Amino acid sequence: MQDKTTHFGFEQVPEAEKAGRVRGVFSSVAQKYDVMNDLMSGGMHRLWKAFTIQIAGVRQGERVLDVAGGTADLSLAFAHRAGASGQVWLTDINHAMLSVGRDRMLDKGFATPALQCDAEKLPFPDNYFDLVTVAFGLRNMTHKDQALQEMRRVLRPGGRLLVLEFSRIWQPLSKAYDVYSFKVLPWLGKKVAGDAESYRYLAESIRVHPDQACLADMLRGAGLSRVEYFNLAAGAVALHRGYKI
Repeated sequence: MQDKTTHFGFEQVPEAEKAGRVRGVFSSVAQKYDVMNDLMSGGMHRLWKAFTIQIAGVRQGERVLDVAGGTADLSLAFAHRAGASGQVWLTDINHAMLSVGRDRMLDKGFATPALQCDAEKLPFPDNYFDLVTVAFGLRNMTHKDQALQEMRRVLRPGGRLLVLEFSRIWQPLSKAYDVYSFKVLPWLGKKVAGDAESYRYLAESIRVHPDQACLADMLRGAGLSRVEYFNLAAGAVALHRGYKI
């Protein structure tokens, strides 16, 4: 029987290889990840995350799971809001990214748990978290539907899932966006992070990720209700929200 394949950017690879390939990308860029985010987005990623934090509405005492939380931008904000009576778990499948995020949380005075784990097999009990978030991580997962089902599983009834991810930009801007993505981003990656190929992959991974409507359908397919999305940056980024009923 032929092995199942999945996309790694524009390349088709065996499913069993994708996680390792993605791990290599983020291990390579971890130390320059935040700097590159500022350069690539002109600082706009901070606004997208600020909007996500606002929509999340974390309150004192809530339990929050930050999936693929990387360098902990969201976890840090949630920890401020959840307070000492709450819990914020920073998780990532990539050790290098998680280490950067864990150290950042400690430097800011938050000894919150940091756990290396696979989003497709979350090591948490059912009905535990008030909020689960994943920011710019879902498109790198091999089985997105399985990961979404896991995120729903660990949500308590009434809990909400937020997915912040690159999406389909407004059509009139698509040609200019392609030039930026496939010419400028790899050049920046080479100059700043010493790695053009990883940023070429990141540009490609956006193009093969489901668009706004398709991702909304995937959230519904995972059992989430009241699904909606908010377009940011002319649709280059979208924030999806769904609830566990």
